[in-house]
Amino acid sequence: MIGKTKTLNFTSLLLLIIFSLIVNSFVFSNLLIIYYFLTFFLISLLITKYGLKIITQLNLFQNIRDEGPALHLIKKNTPTMGGIFIFFPFLLLLLVLKISFDSIGISLLFFCTLGFFITGFLDDYLSVSNKKNTGLKAIEKFLLQTFISILFIILAFQSNSIIPLISLSKDLYIDTNLIIIPICFLTLVGLSNAVNLTDGLDGLASGCSSIVFYGLGTEIFIKGQKELIVYGLISYAMSGLCMGFLKFNKYPAKIFMGDTGSLTIGATLGSIAILTNSFFTLFIISGIFVIETLSVIIQVGFFKITKRIFKKGRRVFLMTPIHHHFELMGMKEEKIVENFWKINILLVVLGIVLKINL
Repeated sequence: MIGKTKTLNFTSLLLLIIFSLIVNSFVFSNLLIIYYFLTFFLISLLITKYGLKIITQLNLFQNIRDEGPALHLIKKNTPTMGGIFIFFPFLLLLLVLKISFDSIGISLLFFCTLGFFITGFLDDYLSVSNKKNTGLKAIEKFLLQTFISILFIILAFQSNSIIPLISLSKDLYIDTNLIIIPICFLTLVGLSNAVNLTDGLDGLASGCSSIVFYGLGTEIFIKGQKELIVYGLISYAMSGLCMGFLKFNKYPAKIFMGDTGSLTIGATLGSIAILTNSFFTLFIISGIFVIETLSVIIQVGFFKITKRIFKKGRRVFLMTPIHHHFELMGMKEEKIVENFWKINILLVVLGIVLKINL
């Protein structure tokens, strides 16, 4: 299908991930891999379908920022806060796994996910209530993220759930010592905000998130450590949840995930990477999120520097995050999303190849 049409749409992406998971199930001799993905894909599909009606009845509609591309004004009054339909079943899964495994790591993952979920929910709710595209103030959001992240890191460090060695390969490690603490903090807060910045086009963040969670799950299985297998299955479940949501979030979106979804997705990716020591691979496979964030940093930094030198700020991009730059260049939204998905898939392949061969 992909070869004939030269496009990557929802159906072809779903089939590609399912095929890859079937292969993984046989390679790792674990049928739970495809079972977790398909089960939570169907759960997300159903809960989003019927939950969409409830959100519409409650008038929980998206407010579009005035400084964004003019084309986005047609998206006003699209239902938002769809992240609820991704993370409600996910948090239930973590509770069940906590009872089954009695793992401190699962408890920490539940705490971190719930904390960022509440932060994102508050931000979305205030935005809807105020009828503006502003909920929590930037400093308020950052302080909440900081509090949750520091508490998670302290508890994880005390329970020896954080290993101060960043694994680059089977035999190569970087001894970070206490530097691992700020690395963990940047991973959690940075990735949370990176996914949030990426969530600006229909299906962009949800599609990339499904791809990245697939890559993270595969990386964990390649490690071959039995105590970490559960995190691989959790990652595959999240990939399925994001893919089920994507069915309604793809262009033209019937629902947005809001900060309830985007902030929590980034934190979940970060916390799983911390608990499984998958920093190196996550940095590679999350390349789209990293690029989106760097584009904002470059734009703001260049503007401030040139304003100080030339008394007038200059820009590198037409607008950031960088997906808006391509929009203003005249590229169609669906094409931008498709190309970003393709790049993300290549990054996952690169991350897995490096993991196997290094």
